[in-house]
Amino acid sequence: MKIAAGAAVAMAVALPALPAAADTPDERPDVPVGTWLAARTQPAVQLTSFTYTGTVAVPTSTLNQTAFNRLVEQATATVASGKISSDERSIAKWLFQQIAADVDTYLASTTPERTVEAEVGGLCTGWWVTPDGYMVTGAHCVQVGETELSQLFAQQALAKFNKQDAKEIISGLRGLEADEEIVKLAQQIYVTFNTNHMQLRNLKQSLSVVQSLPGGGVDKTAKPVPAELVSVGESYPGKDFALLKVNGQQNLPTVPLGDDSDVRTGDTLYISGFPGLVTNTPFFSLESKLEPALTEGPYNAKRTTQTGVPYIQTQAPSYHGNSGGPVFSKDGKVIGMLIAGTVSDNGEASESESFVLPVGIIKEKLGEKNIKPAQTTTTTRYNEALNDFFRHYYADSLPKFREVQALFPNHPYVAKYISDAQQAISAGKDESPKPMLMWVLIGAGVLVAAVIVAVLAKVLRGRRGRRRRHTEPSFVQPPPGAVPPPSWRQLPAGQTPPPAQEAYGQAAYGQAAYGQAAYGQAPYGQGADGYGPVVYNAGGYGAAPYGSAPDHASPQYGSAPDHATPQYGSAQQHATPQYGSAPDHGNPQYGPGPYGYPAPPHGQAQPPSGEQTRAVRYGQFTPPPNDRAS
Repeated sequence: MKIAAGAAVAMAVALPALPAAADTPDERPDVPVGTWLAARTQPAVQLTSFTYTGTVAVPTSTLNQTAFNRLVEQATATVASGKISSDERSIAKWLFQQIAADVDTYLASTTPERTVEAEVGGLCTGWWVTPDGYMVTGAHCVQVGETELSQLFAQQALAKFNKQDAKEIISGLRGLEADEEIVKLAQQIYVTFNTNHMQLRNLKQSLSVVQSLPGGGVDKTAKPVPAELVSVGESYPGKDFALLKVNGQQNLPTVPLGDDSDVRTGDTLYISGFPGLVTNTPFFSLESKLEPALTEGPYNAKRTTQTGVPYIQTQAPSYHGNSGGPVFSKDGKVIGMLIAGTVSDNGEASESESFVLPVGIIKEKLGEKNIKPAQTTTTTRYNEALNDFFRHYYADSLPKFREVQALFPNHPYVAKYISDAQQAISAGKDESPKPMLMWVLIGAGVLVAAVIVAVLAKVLRGRRGRRRRHTEPSFVQPPPGAVPPPSWRQLPAGQTPPPAQEAYGQAAYGQAAYGQAAYGQAPYGQGADGYGPVVYNAGGYGAAPYGSAPDHASPQYGSAPDHATPQYGSAQQHATPQYGSAPDHGNPQYGPGPYGYPAPPHGQAQPPSGEQTRAVRYGQFTPPPNDRAS
């Protein structure tokens, strides 16, 4: 019982305060919402592309001479009326403007037909909704109407033909040096004509998702992975939704879906996606192009189209290429998908006017295909690792990041986090909490060290005490029946004592030699080098010389009746005739002296003082039964 209690006290002193329990894995660390949200959602947000390939055929054009001659006559009359200047440049400019306004009147199709292989497409944003490869994006990100498709091919494939045809018509204006304005007017004539007479043949469509290769990292190793169109709705202002499937996928990172009721007017919304101002700019690296951008802004209002489709208006900035991107609440759940924004006359997106398809419509469309959003260990472990990373628990985050890398080798960001965590650990920035076992081992080590020091200190003090006792002078035992001399006149053998006036028990062994001085107050009682206030009193075992806990004290040094010795206590079972007062072992003749030390029996020498000292100091005795509750 004494050892167990002492160990408990020592552990309480030695163990430092244990760290508080870690936050729950999904609780946001003390970082900005945008930082936390972007890190968690970026792996699931992917750049998507749609591509059309085909053969573009356009006829050669020829000038309708009859119609052109009538136009020249009109020009002459206009000059004569003073409506246009009479210089050749002004006349040519007027003629090109009239032809461009009605190209089919002044130009006719002829042979040979000209053809060119062309490819057009666009970039959008999509996001994984299931770990096995289902992706959500916008309907207008996967298909284009006929009119818009023709315009795309015309812009891509006909530029060369338009320049050639404009050069020929300008050459017919003999003696006129064409300036930039004349060239643009001439090209506009053939942009209109060639687009109107263009034919598309062998048209093919393909969809793809841009993914990084095994090893992780959004870099130049990324490549398009084919995707299958599973479902498509109506483009804006309809239910602008499309569902893609990329085969051969597993353990993909995903983002969770929220509810329409998660947000309301005034809440902050976050849009993730790939703005075209980056993806279509040649001077940005591919790595830069493949990292989504996060914008934020307030929820302005809920709108409804004339066909009854709900949309959210937000001030979060968006641009071409952001279409199909997820829109998040501050809790990191998808509450909608970016679809449209107001565009100015020069084609620039207008901020503060972005429109979001609510998540309720997305859930409706997924339900029609029996697709259930889900997440795997990849997402769970990654989010836990991110929380550790942001709390500076770098050592704790490493095994989780490595688990993510093993589950999904194509993960675009985990390799960078592993590298950053290792560097932080090497720089001494890790603040990971120590496991409980480590604290226990540390406490046990401190306890063992304290015990060793205490034992060594006791041994050293015992040796010093014995050396002091061995230097004390011996005394001559008085003969039987003699009156013992007083303690203040007791002398070593061979010296003449003075007249005795006091009792032998009180002086020789009571107050002076063994009562108050030798074992009482100085060496083992309250002295600075004993076991009193200096060593154990202030150190952790109590406030009395050996403590005040009732189950560890002795009478001289405490008050526990079950562990005391006769000189320093009152236990009956362990007293000896010479040093105690137990009736079954004591000596009736001498009995207990006034200070617990009777005179020795006739013919017996004084027992060595070292034995009783060891019994007190080291506790080498068997305690009596303890009648009290422990």
